[in-house]
Amino acid sequence: MRRLAFVLITFLGSSALAADGAATDEPALFMDGTEVALSDFEWLKRPVVVFADSPNDPRFRQQIDLLQDSPDLLETRDVVVLTDTNPAAQSALRTELRPRGFMLVVMGKDGKIYLRKPSPRNLREITRSIDGMPLRQQEIRDRRADPIR
Repeated sequence: MRRLAFVLITFLGSSALAADGAATDEPALFMDGTEVALSDFEWLKRPVVVFADSPNDPRFRQQIDLLQDSPDLLETRDVVVLTDTNPAAQSALRTELRPRGFMLVVMGKDGKIYLRKPSPRNLREITRSIDGMPLRQQEIRDRRADPIR
């Protein structure tokens, strides 16, 4: 059921997602990556980009299912999941990251690539990669020092 909702949102509701993000000044957790630029998220969010040549690619579907299992883990790490399953569109993401078939990319708020894998990864590996980023380490230290956050 979640997969069907994701497909509908991705292909039919990209404008609805944009409107939702504009209303809250906060991007949605899952976004169609064919219409955004990585610079839109610099210093605001950590992009996790999932590429495939088709939304029916089993690796793509598996990765999305893994990411949807615990969205709270991603939200607390300021993650935005960008998907691109249309190689013919030649999106800005594809031009910059140059995927071949399925690819998972985990980036920092600074725009650097911290993880690039040709197969799906579980949330534990993704969150460990994020938690090892220098800016994330600083965020963790700041939260410990300020218990009000």
